[in-house]
Amino acid sequence: MKVNQFVLILLLCSFLTTPLWAQNKRIQIEYSGFTVRDSTMGKEVTTFIRDDKQQIHVVHEGINMYCDKAIYYKNENFIEAFSNVHMQQGDTINMTSKYVEYSGITQLAFASGDVVLTEPQSVLTTDTLWFDRAKQQAYYKTRGKVVRDTSGTITSQIGRYYMNAKKYQFVQDVVLVNPQYTLNTHQLDFYTETGGAYMYGPSTIIGENNNIYCERGFYDTNNDTGYFVKNSRIDYEQRIVEGDSLYFDRARSFASATNNIKVTDTINNSIIKGHYAEVYRAKDSVFITKRALAIAVQENDSIYIHADTLMVTGKPEHRITRAYYNAKMYKSDMSGKADSIHADQKTGLTQLINLERLSSKDIFATKRNPVIWNLGNQMTGDSIHLITNTKKEQLDSLKVFENAFLISKDTIGGGFNQVKGQRLIGLFRDNALYNVDIIKNAEVINYVRDDKQELVGIDKSKSGSINIQIDENTITEIRLINQIDGELYPDSQFPENARKFRGFDWREEERPNSVEDLFKDDPPLNLPVIRGLDPYVPQEEFVDEAMLERVKEAEQKNPTQENKAARNIPTPLQDSIQTKKSLKKPLPRTHKRG
Repeated sequence: MKVNQFVLILLLCSFLTTPLWAQNKRIQIEYSGFTVRDSTMGKEVTTFIRDDKQQIHVVHEGINMYCDKAIYYKNENFIEAFSNVHMQQGDTINMTSKYVEYSGITQLAFASGDVVLTEPQSVLTTDTLWFDRAKQQAYYKTRGKVVRDTSGTITSQIGRYYMNAKKYQFVQDVVLVNPQYTLNTHQLDFYTETGGAYMYGPSTIIGENNNIYCERGFYDTNNDTGYFVKNSRIDYEQRIVEGDSLYFDRARSFASATNNIKVTDTINNSIIKGHYAEVYRAKDSVFITKRALAIAVQENDSIYIHADTLMVTGKPEHRITRAYYNAKMYKSDMSGKADSIHADQKTGLTQLINLERLSSKDIFATKRNPVIWNLGNQMTGDSIHLITNTKKEQLDSLKVFENAFLISKDTIGGGFNQVKGQRLIGLFRDNALYNVDIIKNAEVINYVRDDKQELVGIDKSKSGSINIQIDENTITEIRLINQIDGELYPDSQFPENARKFRGFDWREEERPNSVEDLFKDDPPLNLPVIRGLDPYVPQEEFVDEAMLERVKEAEQKNPTQENKAARNIPTPLQDSIQTKKSLKKPLPRTHKRG
């Protein structure tokens, strides 16, 4: 029993002290054809040439290789294969080329000349390819092309295929060509089983009806959907969509955006902003919410509309903007507020209306009518229409329907000039109100002043209708048509409780005086945190420490001969290998045979 234990210990010590290269399985020649020996190459070097029956068949640890000619270096456990080379790994990986070098020690294959690597989901073609069986990775750096039926064709200067992960990593001048679009990027990580493509660096996807740009993004080539972050934008024929995060569905002609969104209408020179948006290209529709703001860009004075929700619909020549729930508008000489604002860019008609509400908690449930402020004038009514001259981009007129009420503060005192009636029609010159007609059941309270702006008295009158002339925000003339009654009262004789008509509602505190004021009543904005995509990871070195150890191992076996395993190492990585001093002599540059 002691003798057997001693023998076992000796065998174990012998195994532990045996060089690593001795543990590698030898390359086997299963079928050799004709055998040729050249005395100048040494007795350990054999040349095989195929016969009429079949190609030379080489086997090594699960890989089968076929060729017309082979040179086998027995001591180095190394083989060169020439002409119609075919390598197989299991049932999934096939590679054909004109020439192959393969080391049984490093398990690194170098192929050149019309190289084609086929796996179940794709076909890779290139001029030169390295195949590391230990890591199950293939690598090229002399430009390659990958064809996948459902995704199209991908070309790049540098490429890596991770066989276990079913993943390609393309770098430098990457182009994916699909019948519906062309994708250009700096780095593309592509998964052959799922069709998922991850883009890093400045990237574009150019289609028939849209162009997409991002600096980090994901595209599902099977379902034609994408997710884009970092300076992302989608250019449609008449719209540009920008946002922190964009989602795109090509089949549905749909896109959505989240956080810091800007949608530009390039035809109508308008912009809408917000923090969540949906765009339906086929329907010419944009929906936006969360601090939604529409900007009608004009040469002299842009118009801003804000509401809980904005919707822009219609063809480019007939866009309609709908702003609803707590809608407000602002321009330098006019502002307004209503439950809902509808603006027709073709006709120039903007409607301020209220919607019926069931909830008593709603701020408009108390029937606060739409309101317009123009300079010093406030106009309210059940609904208000503004008409713009679209050619001049100037306000032309307004109409107030039902319960029309015009209020302006007396220029000197604390009183209010008031006109009310069933309807109101106002005319504008240079965006300033200069003529007002009050139609049916018209009433007026007017503080009359002389040329020295001293108060003459307070006029209170009723008539069928009233025409008012205004100059520089001051009433210069009032004409009572079909007057019913009226009287000019001295200030001291006019009762305080009679100085305001029923329904008087001075709403100056609600008036937006800037773009920022449009948002002052909004609740706090809580934006979602966008996780985004993982950051760019530079392509790892194909030659790692493990490979260097295998190359060094091959040299240790034959220190006096050329290290044939080293000549497979792809350049320019040889320089970094030398600096590591992992080899005793410089590695020769890769060369081709045959």
